[in-house]
Amino acid sequence: MSDLIKRSLSLSGHRTSVALEPEFWAVLDTMAATRQQSFASLVASLDATRDPERPLASALRVAALMHLQKSIRASD
Repeated sequence: MSDLIKRSLSLSGHRTSVALEPEFWAVLDTMAATRQQSFASLVASLDATRDPERPLASALRVAALMHLQKSIRASD
């Protein structure tokens, strides 16, 4: 299992940190580049639209998975 990497950022005016596997961070970085937005902006938009019952780390993992699934469908 990969070691978790923690990143700190500001969301809605407060500092927070999220720990994810490096593979998820790589996909999220690619998502931000694809959408031509900063990483912080991507995370803020995902945070704003997530179910409040879902932890941020989980929402980021699901977003990364959905991005990969969409990429796979687009290449078929």
